Amino acid sequence: MINLAAGQCTACRGGEPTLTDAEIEDLLLHVIGWQVKEVDGVKRLEKVFKFKNFVEAIAFTNKIAVIAEEQGHHPLIVTEWGRVAIQWWTHKIKGLHRNDFIMAAKMDEITGSD
Repeated sequence: MINLAAGQCTACRGGEPTLTDAEIEDLLLHVIGWQVKEVDGVKRLEKVFKFKNFVEAIAFTNKIAVIAEEQGHHPLIVTEWGRVAIQWWTHKIKGLHRNDFIMAAKMDEITGSD
């Protein structure tokens, strides 16, 4: 099993290819509970994390913000009472890149999901 959480995001420039379906299926094996969702023809990686209350959900959201800023890769985050929904995709290529899976693994590491 590869340790995606130990990876670092690389700068993604427009023109790079999105991951193939086979690459996505392989990487999904390394991030538990994440699903591929298509929105307006763009594949995204999505997971909902559950918490006991709003304070825990906000604390998790703040941890995500710090890591996202460090990595230079930012998700769509919806924070509600007891839950945080996260979507990762790479805007410049309008689809999924290895960076998205690295970030998903980092989110799992924060919560202890494996």
